[in-house]
Amino acid sequence: MTDLNDFPLEIQLRIDWSDLDVYEHVNNVSIIRYLQSARVNIWEKSGLYKSYKATNRGPMLVSSKVDFKKSLFYPGTITIKSRIGSIKNSSFSLEHLILNDKGETCIEARDVAVCFDFNTEKTYQIPDDLKAVFKSYSSSRKEI
Repeated sequence: MTDLNDFPLEIQLRIDWSDLDVYEHVNNVSIIRYLQSARVNIWEKSGLYKSYKATNRGPMLVSSKVDFKKSLFYPGTITIKSRIGSIKNSSFSLEHLILNDKGETCIEARDVAVCFDFNTEKTYQIPDDLKAVFKSYSSSRKEI
């Protein structure tokens, strides 16, 4: 069983009517949009967005994997719990859980991003100060 305390970042979003599909549950495309909101939350909290605006160097999503466990329905709110899963030379992973109003895990997702220099169009090594920030957003039980 997953310990929600191991996911230090959190964002809450309202499920909108426009998020639904013909089956009247949240469409998989909406789930991808929810995960984007969670990533942006991490970019902002870690300083990546501010750094990108100043240097034109920042994160680029290169992979996203989503496992659908339970349907989400309107009306409702979701909670997205996130953490840094791993840190490598120029890439890092993000792990997300999307919970329904009852606190049930409905979605498990994993993203991989690279630090990308949009000036040179090449990846760059994750700076030590950013690694330290990332470690503060990782699981307390997991060595990175």
